[in-house]
Amino acid sequence: MLPAVGISVVRMAGNSDKPTIAITMGDPCGIGPEVVAKTLASNDIYSICHPVVIGSGYAMKQAAGLGGIPLKIHEVDSARDGGQTAGQIDIIDPNNLNPEDITVGHISPTCGRACMEWVSAAGALALSGDVDAIATAPVNKEAASLAGYTSIGHMELLQELTGAPDVATMLMTKSLWVVHLTTHRSLRIACDYVTKDRILGKLVLTHDTFQEWGIPSPRIGVAALNPHASDGGLIGNEEAEEIAPAVEAAREKGINAIGPVPADSIFHQAIDGAYDVVLAMYHDQGHIPVKVHGFKESITANLGLPFVRTSVDHGTAFDIAGQGIASSVSMFQAVRAAVLLSTGQGLSETGSVPENTTTSSQA
Repeated sequence: MLPAVGISVVRMAGNSDKPTIAITMGDPCGIGPEVVAKTLASNDIYSICHPVVIGSGYAMKQAAGLGGIPLKIHEVDSARDGGQTAGQIDIIDPNNLNPEDITVGHISPTCGRACMEWVSAAGALALSGDVDAIATAPVNKEAASLAGYTSIGHMELLQELTGAPDVATMLMTKSLWVVHLTTHRSLRIACDYVTKDRILGKLVLTHDTFQEWGIPSPRIGVAALNPHASDGGLIGNEEAEEIAPAVEAAREKGINAIGPVPADSIFHQAIDGAYDVVLAMYHDQGHIPVKVHGFKESITANLGLPFVRTSVDHGTAFDIAGQGIASSVSMFQAVRAAVLLSTGQGLSETGSVPENTTTSSQA
């Protein structure tokens, strides 16, 4: 895990010593509003930040009522006005969604559009300095696609909004940190992205970001694409032709990259402390070990955006939406990580977590 050492501190929004965190409530047909409400029922959150929800006031009120959570829902006009009082959820509601269009537990293009607009609104607040970081509840990619979005993930939408030249998704849980070369690509297409230039770019981005977070020479393990790292070319040629040359080029730049290492070994090695972070070649290669190692605690952070954005590491879980049983552990940790990264405190401390642990096959 990263040590809690000094890194560059982002300017605090407003006149407080606590950062203001915009929390997008995610697709209101899923568990997003519920896990946000449960997270904001914790006084611990208000002790470290001013949280302001972006989304539907109606959906948030319904979510708070699911578990009898004693929370007041209060609409505000500005992020600077919110997040001051524990027991009260301050929310900026753009009024872009009618309550009758919310179909809990079912895909809705209307809700898909609304939740993506909330993400864009949060990004605009972060760019303007009105909030110090963003923590996001889950969107449903199918709903977003049906609403006409081609950038169907948070990172892709925020990259488009900010014009960031290179971004990456990093998953974090316990002692395992994984950056992904590609995320939302089919496996067939993802293999085509395993090129020297793309791998080198992600290694540079990872190295530079970790230096900003206080690691002078981060150890980056680079996963192989093929079984047994191709067994000397017997099982594919990407290791010899793309991955190893990228690792060598990174080392020539002073980056402490190691690999390619067989994927069935590298994550265990990272958990044991051999690397600070692993670069995975595609979505499931990195996501599966993270979720096996620590599913409930796992969260996401983006590298390369001009502001801090963290997220839960689970989906909308339509199968348990509206039942009041969703776990808020990942949402709690995502908000906490947004605070720590935006204020330069590092991420070594675990913090307390609310005691609700029901999960879902879709989460």
